[in-house]
Amino acid sequence: MAPFFDESRVDSDEVLAALDSHQTLRGLATAGAQVREAVSLSEEAGIERVAGGERPRSVLVASLGGSAVVSDVLELLAEPGSPVPVSVRRNLPLPGWVGPLDLVIAVSLSGRAPGPLALAAEAARRGAALLTVGATDSPLADVAAQARGVHIGIGRGRTTSRTALWSLLAPVLLGAGHLGIVDVDPRVLAQTADRLDELADSCRPSSESFVNPAKLLAADLAQGVPVVLGDGPLNGVAAGRATSMLARTARVPATSGELPDDAAQVVACFDGPFTAAYAGGVQALSGAGAQEPQDDIFADPFLDGPVAPRLSLLMLRDVLPDPMTREADDARALAEAVTTAAREAGVRVCEVTAQPGHPLTRLAGQIATTDFAATYLALGLGLDPAVSPHVADLRGRTGG
Repeated sequence: MAPFFDESRVDSDEVLAALDSHQTLRGLATAGAQVREAVSLSEEAGIERVAGGERPRSVLVASLGGSAVVSDVLELLAEPGSPVPVSVRRNLPLPGWVGPLDLVIAVSLSGRAPGPLALAAEAARRGAALLTVGATDSPLADVAAQARGVHIGIGRGRTTSRTALWSLLAPVLLGAGHLGIVDVDPRVLAQTADRLDELADSCRPSSESFVNPAKLLAADLAQGVPVVLGDGPLNGVAAGRATSMLARTARVPATSGELPDDAAQVVACFDGPFTAAYAGGVQALSGAGAQEPQDDIFADPFLDGPVAPRLSLLMLRDVLPDPMTREADDARALAEAVTTAAREAGVRVCEVTAQPGHPLTRLAGQIATTDFAATYLALGLGLDPAVSPHVADLRGRTGG
């Protein structure tokens, strides 16, 4: 049976206050402030001293779990023009080529995540330059201090990487910008903070469901099992973050992909058992004749049985460039072909299109929208977005 998304829950201040025990919505709304605070903390810590102010031979980023998107964003922004390679490692072993000429960036909100902490310690032992981001009083900060690296604190009130993403990401991008690895500076971060403020305002809890983009998207996502598809590398990163938030915050299983590489495997799912087209195909094979994919609006779940879960497609689209390029036109045509195929198969399609701006600013808007949507989806389903009994039980069983 499909989950029941109650719009009255997400429009009620009392219900939101009762369900959102850790004020997840408020935490997401501070994203713009996190960027501004991170810039100040980075400058106070001497971010210009990263790698001695000299461009390293290579950069390795260590982040995992809710912080993993930090690595993804740095890779994305570095790819177009970085003069040095950027790679990602979640845990030991540290690659053998890392040495005194390289920079290792380790990110952990608590400063205690085993993977980034072990990688930072091994990098320090080999004499590599270090940039660490996390809690001020933490083992990760100690490793950076002993190695004469640069450690950036995360500020107060940052309790989970799901709501403190920008406290972790902004210092990394600022440091990489100082080294000429990415095209990010305080001006770009200020524009990004403004975009995050705009999204926080339009997605605020007091904004009614019929005008709030995140609440509207949450209601749509509740109608099926979501596949999140980005129309290119930028939205591919946003899609990965969205599936992580849907699973961890809303407890909804989701998968993500990126065009053009994942077009075939996504479209293949439109033939499968989670679409209305599948029922028509089965009827055709049984001799009943193929029918247009559609739901029976008169179906009674008590007499006819529960409705099977259906696939839904969340397509994340980038703004079209001006002037238009052939590559962008091909990407647009492929995205439209996929959404058309989805609708013809009876798949519910939602689209979120980025607003113009620097790539980081565009990405920030996509992430903010889906972050808020995943949180409203949890609340509309009657779940606390920050508290998962099964996660707590898992930690208890493993000592994590």
